[in-house]
Parts: sequence; C-alpha cells; structure tokens
Amino acid sequence: MKKKYSWFFALLISVTTYVNVTQTQAQTPVYPISGRLTAADGAPVKEVMIQLLQSADKKLVKVAYPDSLGNFMFEQIKAGSYLLLTQSMYFSPYQSAAFTHQRSTSLGNIALQAASTTLKEAMVTANKPFVQQQYDKTVINVASSIASAGSTALEVLEKAPGISIDQNDNIAMRGRQGVLIMIDGKQVPMTGQDLANMLRNMSANQIETIDLITNPSSKYDAAGNAGIIDIRLKKGKKSGTNGSVSLSYGQGIYPKISPSFNFNTKHKNLNVFGSYNYSFRQEINDLTIFRQFYDADNKFTGANNYNSFFKHQYSSHNARIGADYNISKNAVIGFSANGIFANNSVATNSVAHTQNAQQQPNGSFITLGKTQPQRNNNSFNINYKQTLDTNGRELSADVDYARYAFDDTQLYNTRYYDVNSAENKTPYILFGDLTGNLSIRAFKVDYTQPLKNIGAKLEAGIKSSWVKSDNDVQFFDRSNGGNKLDEGKSNRFIYHENINAAYVNASKKWQHLTLQLGLRLENTNADGKQVVHETTFNRDYTQLFPSGYVGYEFNDQHDLGLSMSRRIERPSYRQLNPFRVFLDPLTSAMGNPYLLPEITNSFELTHTFKQDYVTKIGYSVTRDNMLSVLAPDVEPNTVLQTDRNLARYDYYNASFAFPVNIGKWFNSMNTALVYYGRYTGNLANTNLDASRVSFNFNSVNTIIIDAATTLEITGNYESRTYYGFLDVGSFWFINAGAQRQLWHRKASLKINVNDIFFTNRTNAVTRLTGYGETFIQKRDTRVATITFTYKFGGTTSGSPRRKTGGAEEEKRRAG
Repeated sequence: MKKKYSWFFALLISVTTYVNVTQTQAQTPVYPISGRLTAADGAPVKEVMIQLLQSADKKLVKVAYPDSLGNFMFEQIKAGSYLLLTQSMYFSPYQSAAFTHQRSTSLGNIALQAASTTLKEAMVTANKPFVQQQYDKTVINVASSIASAGSTALEVLEKAPGISIDQNDNIAMRGRQGVLIMIDGKQVPMTGQDLANMLRNMSANQIETIDLITNPSSKYDAAGNAGIIDIRLKKGKKSGTNGSVSLSYGQGIYPKISPSFNFNTKHKNLNVFGSYNYSFRQEINDLTIFRQFYDADNKFTGANNYNSFFKHQYSSHNARIGADYNISKNAVIGFSANGIFANNSVATNSVAHTQNAQQQPNGSFITLGKTQPQRNNNSFNINYKQTLDTNGRELSADVDYARYAFDDTQLYNTRYYDVNSAENKTPYILFGDLTGNLSIRAFKVDYTQPLKNIGAKLEAGIKSSWVKSDNDVQFFDRSNGGNKLDEGKSNRFIYHENINAAYVNASKKWQHLTLQLGLRLENTNADGKQVVHETTFNRDYTQLFPSGYVGYEFNDQHDLGLSMSRRIERPSYRQLNPFRVFLDPLTSAMGNPYLLPEITNSFELTHTFKQDYVTKIGYSVTRDNMLSVLAPDVEPNTVLQTDRNLARYDYYNASFAFPVNIGKWFNSMNTALVYYGRYTGNLANTNLDASRVSFNFNSVNTIIIDAATTLEITGNYESRTYYGFLDVGSFWFINAGAQRQLWHRKASLKINVNDIFFTNRTNAVTRLTGYGETFIQKRDTRVATITFTYKFGGTTSGSPRRKTGGAEEEKRRAG
C-alpha cells in the first residue's frame, strides 16, 4: 500500500511542478476581489449566484457564492475593468457599475432587494431534477420528487442510484457496505436494523436533499469505507414567518400515515426554526428460509424449513427546534435540539419444520413473539462561526451532547409438535427485558486560512469525542409459570470510547488545475466490560488517513479529476457486545468483542462533459472486511449469527450518468453502474473466494403536462451480486406518480404508486462448511400514497443558516 501512496503523490507532485514551471515563465499578476451581500434589512444572505464579468464585452470570468455571513471572494483575478451581476430566486438581479481592478479590491456591502411575488412564482416553476450528478457527489432532490411523497427516508434511499438495502437492512452504496449516514452533517447514532428503523420513522416530507459522497476529504471523519450519505432536512429561506404543513396517507397491505409541520421565523439578526413529524406505519416481512446441515464429510445431517411472518408497527414523533443569531456582520451563534420518540411493536408468527438425516419429517415448532421496542433519542448542539477578516479567515466551533435510550420487552412462546402434529414437549416461554443508554459528548474546532501570497487555502481542525454505552439484558424462563432468570442469555455490557482527531487540508487552484491534499490523524482509546462473566478488552491505536484530489479543466466542456482517500469502518457498539441474543429455539445472534475495524484505500477517476455527463472509474481494497456470518452453532442443527473479519475485499467500478431530454416536456436522468467485487479469506472453517461482475441501472423520468401538472416515472434494476458468503439474486421495481400545483402554487397534491409490479423482493443463497441456506423475503413495498402540502408565510428573503455539530461518527455506531 505504501507503493500506491508513493505513486499517487509522485503523480501529483509531477503534474503540479510542470504547471508551476509553465506558468512561472509568463506569470501575470493576479489579485482578489471581495465583498459582502446583505438583504435590505441588513441580514446576510445565501443561495445567490455572483457573476464576475468583463465590463467591455460582458464575458463571464468567474462565478462565486456567498458564505453563511454573506461574504464572497473571487481569487486570482487579473487587473482590468469588471462588473458584478447577481442572480437569485429570492432577490431582484443586481448589476454593479464598471470598476477598475488593479490590486486587492473590496466592493464593501451590497444590499439586495427582495424579488416580487410574481417573479418568485414564475421562477419556482422550474423544479430541480430528482437526481443531479456532480463530479464529487450525487444530489438527490427529494423535495421535488413526486414518487418520494409520503415515503420514508429509507424508501427514498432505495430509489437512489447505486443504493441497495439487503435483507438485514444493511445499506450499500455502489455495491459496497460500510456507508456513513448523516443528517444535516451529524452522523446517525445507529447501524443495521436500528438505523433502518430510525429511517423508517422519518418521513420523506421532512427531507430537502440527499448527498451521496464517494470520496470525502480529510475534513470529514475518517469513518465510512463506502462513502457518506448526508440527508439534508428542509430549511426556510424567507424572512418573516413561513413554513408548510403536509399530510400523507398510503395504503399497501397495511396503512401508513404521516402528518408533518415545519416553520421558520426570521427577523433582522434572529432566526428561529423548527419542525414536527408524526409517523404511523404498519408493514410486513414475509420470510421463507430453508436451512441444511452437513457433517465433516459433507453428508446431509438435517434441515429446518421456516415460514415466518412479521407484522411491524411504527409509531414515532420526530421534533427539532433551533435558532441562529448574528452577533455582528461577521459572527453568528446558534443552537439546535432534536428528539426522536418511538413506540414500536413487532408481532412474530414463525413455523419451522425439521428433517432428519434421511430427509424425513422430524417434527415442528411454532414460535409466537411480541416485541415492543421503545426509543428516546435526543441531542443538543451549540455552534459558533466567525469570519475574522475580509481575506476569508474563518473560525467555527461546535459542542455536542446526545443521549440515546432504549427499553425493549420481548415475549416468545414456542410450542413443539411431532410428525403427527401432537405436542411432544412442554412449551418454552421466554421473556426478555432489554434496557440501555448511550451518551455522547463531543467538541470540534475548524479554522480556514487563505494563503494569498501563493493563491491557496489552508484548512485545519481538531475534534474529540467521549462515548459511554451501558446495555443491560435480562431473560426470564416462564415455561413453568415462574419467572426464572436465564443466566445463559442475560448479561450487562459497558463500553467506553474516546477518539481524538486532527486534520489539515490544503488546496490551490490555477487557471486550469486544482489540487487538494489532506491528512487526518485519529487516536482511538476503547475498553469494554462484560459484567456477568467479568471479561474485558482494551484497544488503543493511532492511525493516519491521507486524502488527495487533482483536477484539470481542459475547456468549458471537459473536466478530469483523480481522488484518493484512506478510510476506516469501526465496529458499532452493538457489534462488539458479546452477549447472546435469542431469535428462535434454533437461532441466536452474538456480538464479537475481538472484531477489528476495517481499513479501505480508495481511488477514483472522474470525467465530466458539459457538466451533464459524468463518468467515474474507481478501485478500492479493504482489509479486515467486517461480514455478518451465519454458521453452525455448538448444538446440532442450530446456527449462530455474528460479525467476523475477512482478510480482503477488492472492488472495481465504472459508472456513467447521462441525461436524455426531449424538448421542454420530457427530462430523464440515468445512471448505469458496473462493478466487480471479490471477497477472499477464511471464515467459519471455509475458504472464501467469491466474485462476480454486477450491474445497476437507475432512471428518473419527468413529463411536464402543463405549468401546474407533472408526471414522474422512476425505475431501478440490480443484477445478481455477492455480499461475502451471500449470493443475492437480481431484483427490479418501477414507481410512478403525478403532481398538481394548486392555489397559485401555495399548495400541491401528489399521488404515487411505488413498486407497481410488486417485484422488489430479495432472494439469496449462502453456502459454507457444514451449512447452507436459501431464503426469499417479501415486504410491503407496493404502496399507493396521496399527499397534500400547503405552504404559508411571507415573501421577503433572507436565507437562514443551519449549523451541524461535531458528534458525528460516534452517533452512527450507537446501534
């Protein structure tokens, strides 16, 4: 791997040296142009495009955008005569008088006037496409999607290009698991099924966009081997009091309902924002499993055939409140508080038929279960940001505190029958009381320093986090009318973790070349204690995570970029918890305290043509790849699910994103992905060498009927692929919807049907030494939804600032 780093950085040095030498031979003095935009009331503004034009022929020179305080800067501008032009949905266009630029030029404060209501209504008729491809990320515009109305955040992710979700609710991006999920820049405190349930409790009506980032810079936490999915919630953009109310009703096999409300009130330097969403959903999981067992000579020893039906009910309240205050024109302080309160339930009906070594029926058992998971998750953030001078020096700080509590009760009743369907054992009744809490404290400081003398920018920062997890699990045997503690299934696990990080990131842009180099250092100190058996483990390690990007703009149509990064995926706190969890009489799950973090080195080449056609070619290698493995347990014909480290995973990919437009009435964005993954190593006494070329295609099509009516059709196809031992079959689905704007665009009505042909189901096969399994999973994916949304509020602009916190990677692993 050192050779790969050496090759990459040698290439960067060679290219930049050549460009520097070439440009030095005929170097022209260049200077910055800076200024600050404000609304008419003096408040700072955002989401304004600023164009720098040559005054003689009005030829475009550069485009810039203001920061959260309204400050903007054009760097590396030659001496000459220029003028400034602004464009915005919320402000009238502004054009400056021509000015002479000889050295550093400051244009001072520029006050923008609010656009008229008529102008805004005309401008918002052009909705953003559902998918926008950019060289460094893919943007999913959820708010403008018809098919996403009334859906959950998890269902929206399933529709995104390159995203797949397996039968255990693990999220993969471009065929790779180990994705870091963030909400407004704050990492989600869960993984696996806990993460999926949280996303199911989040309505798509709350979401503005979702960013899919494949190769983040060193400014981000090093976690997330497959990249980052950042869910951005809706944000008010107008002064005064404004917001929206929405109500969605969906009907699949069972109903789904989701009312929501969000508001934003802004007056001069104070902005207060908030939202509330209630979600009630009933869903099913219909699972058929056939398990086969073999001895050391690969002879059949028995089998279990499961038909399991799970009915899920999700009932959750999701609220947030926050405020930002501009202390001065250069400084802003803010806070935000978030809460998720869920009271869910799962009813289980599982019928299992067993076979002996002669493949003859050997009896059966039926397990009826009732699980009631409750979640009480809340977090609080205080943030501060200050622009230190007109040159662009900036300082920001975050302090975070979060607490996540869960309280689950489980009741399983298993009855055993012989081949004649007569009970032949005493019913086994097991009651579980699972409680736990997780606390996270974190702070981070970031600093930006422009290096004017060399035309570059330096970013640096530090972060520390402290995590404590305490899980207490008690199971009681109630088979004989008692309430006897089952010590084999009960335990308490306490985990502490401290991560200290520092990073530096340097970037420079020439006329055609862009260079960025970064390095992040992370020091991890962790210890865990299993109270009942008094076993402990301790891990302390320090690692470096380099990143880099070099891009070249050949002309206004062609851009080429090469990026690399080294990233880590740490085990979640639950994955490390070593106690055994009861799933059914023949199936258990257990954490692995010896699970190592996996390390991935990624490289990606990106080409963009006309800013619309994006081609990416990538390679990554992962060491100690974490896999969830089902393998034979100690008792005959039983299985244990646990996470283990696989030696190596190699991943190659190529993707092409392209639009297809017909006139002004049909727009289509398509993404084709081909990838090859190879798993190698030895797990569960099995030599694994599994690989396959796989294909994913995603298409989003919009048909404009008239100014107020739009149709949308989306489709997704995923070919057969491997996830470790699991050989997953292909699947596809099609969604369709229609939208009608009402009351001068103050309201809208959306109707959509997801998975029209009911084809979004999972089937897979797994085979390892002593064990084989085949399963088919069906869910409540075909759902018809109707959504009504009404917008209220003023008409003047002033884009509020939203600040995210520093307790990011820790929260994602809390599950």
